[in-house]
Amino acid sequence: MIQNKRPAPAPVAIVFGGSSGIGAETARRFAEAGHRVAVVGSRPRSEVEGLMKEVVGGLYLQTDLSQAGAPGSVVEAVLEAWGRLDAVVYSAGATVRIPHPDLPSVTDEVWERILLMNLRVPWRVVQAVEPALRRSGDGSITIVGALAGVDVGGSSIPYAVSKAAVHHMCKLLGGVLGPEIRINAVAPGLIDTPWTDGWDALRSTVVKTAPLARTGTPGDVADAVFGLVSSRYVTGQVVVVDGGLSLVP
Repeated sequence: MIQNKRPAPAPVAIVFGGSSGIGAETARRFAEAGHRVAVVGSRPRSEVEGLMKEVVGGLYLQTDLSQAGAPGSVVEAVLEAWGRLDAVVYSAGATVRIPHPDLPSVTDEVWERILLMNLRVPWRVVQAVEPALRRSGDGSITIVGALAGVDVGGSSIPYAVSKAAVHHMCKLLGGVLGPEIRINAVAPGLIDTPWTDGWDALRSTVVKTAPLARTGTPGDVADAVFGLVSSRYVTGQVVVVDGGLSLVP
């Protein structure tokens, strides 16, 4: 007797900070690969209608991630909608441009905002998603860090420190979340996003210096993110996506 097998349900992904830039491109990639995608962002729904048309069948959750309970509320909404969770990407964050020698401009408020969004919120996300990802048996978390957390540089010292910290957090978590969950980080160099509009001088320097002779695109980073999600024998790693810029003395 031939028995008809039910098709496996499509995997579910959450992209925190998914309404623009790297996060939006990552959400598109998940959707193209057949995932059901929850896009999390702070923008009103009216501002992401175009994106959500591309993320077919997706769910948009407008959320203020600075609120302590926000990640848990997102997970609850996703489980209520689809009953499972397989992959999580954290692409939200904060920065401010302050020249590194300008120590007086780095106030406590600057530190608090950057550390909140770049380190404490990703930690809360990990705590919130862990139970559901363990149930999936093959869960994946990818955090978008920065080249500034690997090498000397970055838009400000607090930004660079926050990214170095979140990279190390991924390494530590890689040792404890397995075997059901893998966690990795990507560390982009200069990427052409709304964040970097107007950074023309730096963009020119990167084009002249990097071995691949260009700045990056959100798609370049999304490629790396999706590659890590698909790499089932990789955890606790930081993958640099910088066109080779960090190789130049």
